[in-house]
Amino acid sequence: MIAALLVVGAAVAHATWNLAMKRAGTSGATFLTVALALGVVVFAPVALPVLLSSPPAVGWQWWLVLGSAVLQVGYFLLLQRAYRLADVGVVYPLARGTGPLLSVVAAVLVLGERPGLLALVGAALVVAGVVVIGLAGVRGAELDRARLGRGVVYGSAVGVVIASYTLWDAVAVSRVGLDPVGYYWSSMVLQLLMLAPIALREAGWRGITGIVREHPAAVGAVGLLSPLAYVAVLVAYTLAPVSIIAPARELSVVIVALAAWMLFREPHPVRRLLGAAIVLLGIALLAL
Repeated sequence: MIAALLVVGAAVAHATWNLAMKRAGTSGATFLTVALALGVVVFAPVALPVLLSSPPAVGWQWWLVLGSAVLQVGYFLLLQRAYRLADVGVVYPLARGTGPLLSVVAAVLVLGERPGLLALVGAALVVAGVVVIGLAGVRGAELDRARLGRGVVYGSAVGVVIASYTLWDAVAVSRVGLDPVGYYWSSMVLQLLMLAPIALREAGWRGITGIVREHPAAVGAVGLLSPLAYVAVLVAYTLAPVSIIAPARELSVVIVALAAWMLFREPHPVRRLLGAAIVLLGIALLAL
């Protein structure tokens, strides 16, 4: 029950900051750097005492933190490149579909989890529903073969990275026993150190301060809600199998898709509702 509440809360928080960023019409390394800086500062009073009281016990455990940061930054940069070179309507459903699918496969093969038949069917339905929702944004006339091919390659690659950081972080908190709060805050610090030079090169200090002035609400939403959402997921990994939590996280896709239709008048409401129904059915089976 606690794991389910954490996943639902994380999905709502994740959807909220995504919608705030979409409404603001901003993204990129500069925006993410500012949001990360806010999160690092705001959560430091909570995370530092936790980290100091239960730091990684041996040196190699710090490599888990570094690996998490590299995967998270790699995910962001790869996704940004994918959206530049291919259609979002191809990249998004492939990434959000293959990510949880590969996470379940990896949880079975690497972590030795043995989800039951209902859980496997539920995970498959979640993946199928996410793909249906994602394809709601595809307009076939706008796709050429080259862009379609790039979309398939990049979307699949993003899905692999999603599965990689899912498994990596799940091992760190559930098998190695690192505290989720201290672990992810440390990862955020390293992510900030990696992205800040990129932001400074792309926009400079004037561009960074401009993001704060122009989009304070979006910066606040992403900087505060994104860490909260992911820490909730990390805690859920310590309470339930990855093969259950990873696909259940896609509840946020349903919230974003329906809100995008109602708030931003995005097209294909019937397809979005159908995909949402499939995802919710899958999550219901996971809950059983």
